[in-house]
Amino acid sequence: MSAELLSILVLAVLFVVGTTRSVNMGALAFAAAFGVGTLAAGLDADGIFAGFPGDLFVVLVGVTYFFAIARANGTTDWLVHAGIRLVRGRIALIPWVMFTVTGVLTAIGAVSPAAVAIVAPLAMGFAARYGIKPLLMGALVVHGAQAGGFSPISIYGSTVNGILEREGLPGSPIALFLASLFANLAIAALLFVALGGLRLRGRDLGDLGDEEAKEAKEAKEAKEGGGGSGGTGGTVTGTRARTTPDADLLRLTPARIATLVGLVALVVAVLVFDLDAGLTAITLAVLLAVVWPEDSKAAVAHITWPTVLLICGMLTYVAVLQEMGTIDWAGEHVGSIGIPLLAALLFCYIGAVVSAFASSVGIIGALIPLAVPFLEQGEIGVVGMVAALSVSATVVDVSPFSTNGALVLAAAEDTDRERFFRQLMLYGGAITLLAPLVLWLALVVPGL
Repeated sequence: MSAELLSILVLAVLFVVGTTRSVNMGALAFAAAFGVGTLAAGLDADGIFAGFPGDLFVVLVGVTYFFAIARANGTTDWLVHAGIRLVRGRIALIPWVMFTVTGVLTAIGAVSPAAVAIVAPLAMGFAARYGIKPLLMGALVVHGAQAGGFSPISIYGSTVNGILEREGLPGSPIALFLASLFANLAIAALLFVALGGLRLRGRDLGDLGDEEAKEAKEAKEAKEGGGGSGGTGGTVTGTRARTTPDADLLRLTPARIATLVGLVALVVAVLVFDLDAGLTAITLAVLLAVVWPEDSKAAVAHITWPTVLLICGMLTYVAVLQEMGTIDWAGEHVGSIGIPLLAALLFCYIGAVVSAFASSVGIIGALIPLAVPFLEQGEIGVVGMVAALSVSATVVDVSPFSTNGALVLAAAEDTDRERFFRQLMLYGGAITLLAPLVLWLALVVPGL
């Protein structure tokens, strides 16, 4: 058995053990990276550690730390209230607002994980407070980021168009952008219907004042149902208990103002000055912690350490696979298939499967050059094939093992993260199985 095939089989075993036993899959992946890297790839400890995603580690820790402080001082709740007011209480619009915001950010040049890192904590806060399914909200945030991800001025779009130009292959930046936009928009619409988004229309709030009054009225009626003068006295207390905290949430304290300024600074630093999202977030979090230490005491405990272990372990193992040539080995074997349409489909699947565990832009940058000899044969339309491969490699980023999926998982509030992880994994698996086939049928088979 070749080392490449062995490494793929070990990856399959990781999934089986991680999903059937209560063991963090990231810890399993670190062990696998050590075993396979040492015994099959001949790597030493430094070679294995070279694949540790230090940048993603800092992003996950920094962003969750910053928003844990924001949650502790009430800033996230204030933003939730402000957001509800912005859409005039129409909760059904909130997931689409998040979809649009992340799409615009990536379309104007933000790296997809950076846009998700900014939006996901706010979006998942909305989901937790107003009963929106976390999978619905998280998936729309990620698909929104990918919807705008291939604009001609975006990171993904510039990368793909640059590779095609360098290789002398015909391309269509607009067709690439529209393929990603419509594919992600269609998936988001299907998810919105399947996960109960239409039912959210019946839960419009009007404005927050009306909702608070409604809650107070319900509390009063429930209390008065018990009868007696004690019920009346209890009603006042119950009403205050409900209205006072909400009234406090609408007030901008110095800590909240500073946190909002920090959030704006994070956006500007990432989008305008191209600074690292993780390092910027952790720096802003430290500044807030120094000024308001009482808010930061519990924040460190809310850094999603199990998620950090999970993602960093898996990506370290994938890096070992890349170092030992497993990805190139799979691509070369696919390219040698004598049936062009079948080879095109397999390339799309390789892009989807690998990207679910690794950097999408890295996979795009590796697979398109590998497919160049295949594309130069002229039997497959270049524009359609490149669009299908590119979208296949990015639409799966909702997987909890990808950067975007990990950020959504880390940002989830008031939910069973283990259950949410399984939901993301199942949904990511379904997208990985179905999206390449649909994209192949729509873009490659017609010979675009």
